[in-house]
Amino acid sequence: MPTRPLVIRYEDDLKLFPGLWQRAGLLLTLAVGLSYPWLVSTRWLTVGNLGLVAIVGAASLMVLTGLAGQVSLGHAAFLALGAYTAAVLGAKLGWPFWLALPLAGAVSALVGVVIGAFALRLKGLYLAIVTLGLVFLTQHVLLAYPEVTSGLSGTAVPMYWWFRDETGAAASMSTAWSVGGVRFGFERKLYFLFAGLAAFTVWLTKNLQRSDSGRAMMAVRDQDLAAEVLGVGTTQAKLQAFGVSSFLAGIAGAMFAFQQQYITVEPPFDLNLSIQYIAMIVLGGVGTVFGAVSGALAFTFLSPLAETVGGAIPFVNQLTSAQQSTVLLSLVVVLVLVLEPLGLFGVWLRVRRYFQAWPFRY
Repeated sequence: MPTRPLVIRYEDDLKLFPGLWQRAGLLLTLAVGLSYPWLVSTRWLTVGNLGLVAIVGAASLMVLTGLAGQVSLGHAAFLALGAYTAAVLGAKLGWPFWLALPLAGAVSALVGVVIGAFALRLKGLYLAIVTLGLVFLTQHVLLAYPEVTSGLSGTAVPMYWWFRDETGAAASMSTAWSVGGVRFGFERKLYFLFAGLAAFTVWLTKNLQRSDSGRAMMAVRDQDLAAEVLGVGTTQAKLQAFGVSSFLAGIAGAMFAFQQQYITVEPPFDLNLSIQYIAMIVLGGVGTVFGAVSGALAFTFLSPLAETVGGAIPFVNQLTSAQQSTVLLSLVVVLVLVLEPLGLFGVWLRVRRYFQAWPFRY
């Protein structure tokens, strides 16, 4: 495999797909993504939809923790706010999903910016404790207003593509479509919608990483005092990181609510969900968009496989399916970090460097 051509212009360095192999990888990804819903069963199509939701959620956490270096254990709170915003707008007001999604992100972003104000003086474990408290505070607020959120019993999340009329009827996304003799069920329609949202999120976070704002976030992550001396606005960078991260997390929460069609506060919006998203970006590679995407997909697709394999392992088979998945995935994350601290991104770098130097060895 040839190396990347010599870059002599700044515009060439900013290209997302500068070489032949990058464009070939894009075409391969498009081919696999478009053919996936037609080749798999309904169960694995649902897993694929959850994987796309995880991509958006992991990319949002990557902005905050990977780029800006702000350790957060409150990611589940932002997802919960987005999910319940979409539920209220759909169930109570009958709004379409294309309005509920950005509003869900806006509600989460508003809370994220407020919490980001605490990050101006806190860092590390102290900031993690503050964001951890946000999870329990959000749970308490959502459960304290059952007339809005339906409390412990949970709430349905209808998905409409247009406004509800005077009679109370609305065009639901759950109705199957037939286009040219091809049937589009609910899960298949969700897949293409979620794939577009995931692709937009990846494009957005990749461009943010290369922008002035992204470089300012990385400077704050590496050494905030030195960055401030050099003229970087640390306050602005941290608030931007919290705002963008919580907005995308709210979008991911709304996507999850639409996919589940019925949600409760706990589970899934608890501390365990925040830890899962941290495990995703660590497994993929902290600070890289590739790591967020690969970690989210690996974590999502390995979960059902771990439940299947766990039944054949002594002692592990005595646990519940959820516990089997947690134990086996924890071992996978530990092994990856021991063998390759950069995660799946480090594995990809090893493979790429090998083929770049092939057939020679250095």
